[in-house]
Amino acid sequence: MKLESIELTNFRNYDRLSLDFSDSVNVFMGENAQGKTNLLEAIYVLAIAKSSRTSHDKDLIKWDEDYGKIKGRISRRGTPLPLELIISRKGKKAKANHLEKRRLSDYVGLCNVVMFAPEDLGLVKGGPALRRRFTDMELGQIAPVYIHTLGDYQKVLLQRNALLRDFSRRSANLEPLLDILTEKLIGLAAEIVHRRLKFVSMLNQWAAPIHSEISQGRESLLLAYQSSVREVSDGSDPSKIAEVYKIAFSRQRQREIERGTTLIGPHRDDLQFFVNEREVQLFGSQGQQRTAALSVKLAEIELIHHEVGEYPLLLLDDVLSELDDIRKTHLLGVFKQKVQTFVTTTSTDGLDHHLLDHATLFHIQQGKVELVKE
Repeated sequence: MKLESIELTNFRNYDRLSLDFSDSVNVFMGENAQGKTNLLEAIYVLAIAKSSRTSHDKDLIKWDEDYGKIKGRISRRGTPLPLELIISRKGKKAKANHLEKRRLSDYVGLCNVVMFAPEDLGLVKGGPALRRRFTDMELGQIAPVYIHTLGDYQKVLLQRNALLRDFSRRSANLEPLLDILTEKLIGLAAEIVHRRLKFVSMLNQWAAPIHSEISQGRESLLLAYQSSVREVSDGSDPSKIAEVYKIAFSRQRQREIERGTTLIGPHRDDLQFFVNEREVQLFGSQGQQRTAALSVKLAEIELIHHEVGEYPLLLLDDVLSELDDIRKTHLLGVFKQKVQTFVTTTSTDGLDHHLLDHATLFHIQQGKVELVKE
């Protein structure tokens, strides 16, 4: 999979921009706050239809403009495919091959990306919400229907929480409506957790050997899905998970009414990292946490290649300066697998000279992009 070109209109600090890319390594160089990360973000949004930096779409639109637009031309299995995403204050419209997609879940997955930024090194030691977002974004790329299911779950969850808050204020019998919403939520939750469990299992298969190689065989990595319902197991299918949830919701019913919120479900689950059977979030060194995060990111690339049949685009936002030589060497080794890569940096001094020999170099200053070397 390759991104051949991109066009931006009113995106972040770019009025208009049109670029053609090399199918190997593309380096964006410039001082901070000039637009390097914005360009990488545009590629990510084109693929995922969501930003890696903000949950507010209006932040992506240039100041005082009504809309922003990203157009790209990718090559998928050697076949060109034009993509377009229009972002306005009313929402997003996505087109593939010039045809508008009714649902974003029909669009996501056409172009696959793996983003690696300095904050991703905090994936292990950060909060559960960060790991849930990571799981949801990556799983959505290989199973686009998951995005639709997750969206339905979030809608029902909002309705159920609103109803729980109303229990103490309304005299009407709300029990039947709560039963209906709970049943809907259980069905969606079971499907989400089932897919997450399968995803974590697949990620383990790739991450464990990568981590062992980086640590030179001294450490073993294990990822474990931590459900808010203890009885949910890795071998469960959706129907069994639903039965477990049904019992769990029955037990939690009075507590949820008292607290006015849903206390269990995939929105409260987490992803655990174990190195040599010790939970690295709590007991690991910073180096172990970084190695675990890097292993997972490299595993993403292999997992997507295995599931989709092509390597994803790799976006590296000033991350090379954050890694030591050992970890950097393993990351740079990915380029040899013919993964199209986009790198941002303030200087080429820290970049491998073999990388630069085969890279197309762009200089960015105040939202203006100049081709320096191809």
